[in-house]
Amino acid sequence: MKKKSLVLIGNGMAGVRAVEEILKITNDTFEITIFGSEPHPNYNRILLSKVLQGDTNVSDITLNDWAWYEEHHITLYTSETVTKIDQERKVVISDKGRMVPYDEVIVATGSVPFILPLPGADKEGVTAFRDIKDTDIMLEASKKYKKAAVIGGGLLGLEAARGLLNLGMDVTVIHIAPTLMERQLDETAGKLLQKELENQGMKFLLEASTKEIYGENRVEGLLFQDGTTLEADLVVMAVGIKPNIELARQSGIAVNRGIIVNDYLQTNIPNVYAVGECAEHNGIPYGLVAPLYEQAKVLAHHICEKETAPYKGSVLSTQLKVSGVEVFSAGDFIEGEDKKSLKIFDEQDGIYKKIVLQNNKIVGAVLFGDSKEGNRLFSMIKKGADISDTEKISILQPIGEDAGASLVATMSDDEVICGCNGVSKGAIIQAIRDKGCTTVDDIKACTSASRSCGGCKPLVADVLQLTLGSEFDGLSQKEAICSCTTLSRDEVVEEIKMKGLTHIKEVMNVLGWNSDEGCSKCRPALNYYLGMVNPKDYVDERESRFVNERMHANIQKDGTYSVVPRMYGGVTNAKDLRRIADVVEKFKIPLVKVTGGQRIDLLGVKKDDLPKVWEELEMPSGFAYGKSLRTVKTCVGEQFCRFGTQDSIGLGILLEKKFEGLQTPHKVKMAVSACPRSCAESGFKDIGFIGIDGGWEIYIGGNGGTHVRGGDLLYKVKTDEEAIEITGAYLQYYRETANYLERTSAWIDRVGLDHVKSILDDKNLRKELNARIEEALSVYSDPWKEIIESNKTRQALFETVSMS
Repeated sequence: MKKKSLVLIGNGMAGVRAVEEILKITNDTFEITIFGSEPHPNYNRILLSKVLQGDTNVSDITLNDWAWYEEHHITLYTSETVTKIDQERKVVISDKGRMVPYDEVIVATGSVPFILPLPGADKEGVTAFRDIKDTDIMLEASKKYKKAAVIGGGLLGLEAARGLLNLGMDVTVIHIAPTLMERQLDETAGKLLQKELENQGMKFLLEASTKEIYGENRVEGLLFQDGTTLEADLVVMAVGIKPNIELARQSGIAVNRGIIVNDYLQTNIPNVYAVGECAEHNGIPYGLVAPLYEQAKVLAHHICEKETAPYKGSVLSTQLKVSGVEVFSAGDFIEGEDKKSLKIFDEQDGIYKKIVLQNNKIVGAVLFGDSKEGNRLFSMIKKGADISDTEKISILQPIGEDAGASLVATMSDDEVICGCNGVSKGAIIQAIRDKGCTTVDDIKACTSASRSCGGCKPLVADVLQLTLGSEFDGLSQKEAICSCTTLSRDEVVEEIKMKGLTHIKEVMNVLGWNSDEGCSKCRPALNYYLGMVNPKDYVDERESRFVNERMHANIQKDGTYSVVPRMYGGVTNAKDLRRIADVVEKFKIPLVKVTGGQRIDLLGVKKDDLPKVWEELEMPSGFAYGKSLRTVKTCVGEQFCRFGTQDSIGLGILLEKKFEGLQTPHKVKMAVSACPRSCAESGFKDIGFIGIDGGWEIYIGGNGGTHVRGGDLLYKVKTDEEAIEITGAYLQYYRETANYLERTSAWIDRVGLDHVKSILDDKNLRKELNARIEEALSVYSDPWKEIIESNKTRQALFETVSMS
């Protein structure tokens, strides 16, 4: 039987989810074609803020990679936009003139950011925050400019502000309402959130209305209705979204605010469906992922002619982390008239909980600082549970030390565990019993629970523990290193050791990789693990490294590169500065900038000039591109500062020279401050040293990223030698036990500070760890020398060919 032609217009989360649901039902009914306006495969837009922060790549937030489309025989056209649906000829037409016939069409064009119609909104430096292109604009701006203004104090605006703050910008959020996230939080929670974010460094202008964006060609600032101004080099508009209905309107499909659909997501045109943020159901366009996935499931069943309950709208809930702060809201959370509230407010720990009751039923809830009860409350709201016989205050009280397990034990099977994907407790239990799932990864593969934002992973693990009982293995709750294998990081490393595996292809063949070539996630990881296990014997596979590491420089948006020579402890001299100046002039490098790590960044270097630039600099690489020790930031120390108690520059240089070039699971930053004033920001680095009378305090696990984390005090030591010994053992244990691309902050949260201390307290173990790190350091060769030798070899070959 000939397959029907199904065309999906839009390669976003909702549309592709509909295709996934269709493929669960049938692989034989449709020949599927997908058009996407962006150049990327389907990715998780929710996690764009992590890309903005810089620790996550686009590949890390990809939901379905290129191989998925190929595996399911889906034709994907990226960077191509459908401009017309021709109902008479039953074809779709793209902006490249491509015509694809259809039997069924799904319109999933999503939404577009709302740009305030302000004078100056078209100036350079004004952007939305909606897709990867917007993210790239903001990342680029952060390298050249310092002052950012974010218009909009909703979730998206705050995530943008947090990312820009992490990138070193001075960030002010402008919001027209008196409190933040007023659509999700009540006044109390909104003010608590504001206070927390102010502590993180954000600034706020509330109840402020922007009149104009001023500047010449590029934005220079904002003018408000009250006549006041704010300087800004970058303006991010995050004031909301609106359904993208232009294609539907041009094609004669009925629209209002969105594309009007019925309970089966059908439009007024036969064989044309709409799903996601572009669709309007019963007058409501939805913008959260959970309702869109509910729609996708109904659409898939109907288009496959399978019986299904109609879509009747969604009760909205939001459970997430805003800049590291847990928040949850659901339903009608504003009290008044016949609705009464019940609240718990722990001001000291910053925890606020509220439920709103109507006729002895919970109709809304807000949680701030602790959202563990969110799923249970959301389920009660959706079911309209009567709590007449329940002691009301108990609903908001913590359950105890084993809160997670106790919580899932009290949940009924129809209660939702994963709100994003609509996966119930019962569905997870069924997957455990019928499909033999024993890990969170297994559950994700079988049910999609935890696939989107990942916030429900602890609850999924709790259901596993509750269902499996004594058969539950907490240590086996692994996460595969990528989709090419089911093996975790620990399993891969153990197999490399036991079987004596020596190169990437061998690992893939022996361990049964799904893909002959691997992927962009596993190849760099395997390259690191092989080098970590056998530092002296393993030959580094440069082609398996990320492009920045292969080029020894950070690639920029325009295809040029950023070169950062090393300056030990941030200290330089006249000779090095002259050499840098000569290189900048000779190669016409457009921007020279001092970095946050106290080095000089040469931006805009052409790819072909990289070898000669390094050769003429004659300076070691600063590894600004590497998964390695990046820099050791220092204050001026006791030699110059009247407050300094220790020689911070001296220790900083010792540390940087000692661990220079060490390959690590992710980038490692250090800082040394000569006194507790911590001018080098030692408390927010992977490893930080703070001078005290008679020695040093060593802090670990700090991070200034998306989830800001203050460092934990590891030890107090008396000498520089002790500090270096502890650092070596700590770094080697991190190297040996962390997942590839796992920052020390996440690693410490996973393995626990007490566990790390127990390892380092053992002097024999500490000695063994230092011996292994010495072995790893012994094979280090500065890449700038490799580049120079490679360049000389190429030049000699060129001359030989020319002579012949």
